[in-house]
Amino acid sequence: MRWLLGILVNWATLMIVAGWLTKFSIDGAGVALLAAVILSIVNGIVRPILIFLTLPITVITLGLFLLVINAITLLITASFIDGFVIDGFGTAFIAGIIISILNTLIQKLVVNRVTR
Repeated sequence: MRWLLGILVNWATLMIVAGWLTKFSIDGAGVALLAAVILSIVNGIVRPILIFLTLPITVITLGLFLLVINAITLLITASFIDGFVIDGFGTAFIAGIIISILNTLIQKLVVNRVTR
């Protein structure tokens, strides 16, 4: 249940970010849902490996390097899906920050109340 809610939250945040950033585009809600599923899988499999491999630099930067990892996971997700385009690393970096903030807010406000 939580995984499905997480996908729905990712779907919503991807749609919001696509509306805000001009260099971040998604061709419709169906593509956004597919992107949310793939992003969930990438975050579950690839992200922990990246965090482990970059642990020294993450510690040196006091965790700020995790923002770079978020951007990389978004770029990996976009590479799998036609209709999901991120124009450059800078856009992915900014989108990663916005998505992280929105996911945290939505998780705190909605998901935690639904799953209680």
